[in-house]
Amino acid sequence: MPYDTHLADRVRHYLQQQPDLQIEEKAMFSGLAFLVRGKMCVNISGDNLMCRFDPSLEEMLAEQPGYMPMIMKGKVLKGYCYVTPEVLGTAKALAWWIGHCLAFNTEAKVAKKKKKK
Repeated sequence: MPYDTHLADRVRHYLQQQPDLQIEEKAMFSGLAFLVRGKMCVNISGDNLMCRFDPSLEEMLAEQPGYMPMIMKGKVLKGYCYVTPEVLGTAKALAWWIGHCLAFNTEAKVAKKKKKK
């Protein structure tokens, strides 16, 4: 699935403005992931921003306009969501969502590598 390259450029620009971040871009989740410190932080999936955040903020974030839970294999993934493009029109709105992702990134665990068979 193609992803919104304009949104990817906005995320890239925002992250590059933050001091001392190790940023890597990688194809993931049928889109473009931005890894910070080796951990998935945000992803552009289609037109949506996929966020990885502190699961303890789930209730508060779920009340925000544009929030959609991330569902994989029929289960809601705690600490992940999609944010629809309608609410990401301003730099301030984008920064608000990415800010939550960056705040959690220092605490997030690195995903375990799958062993090749």
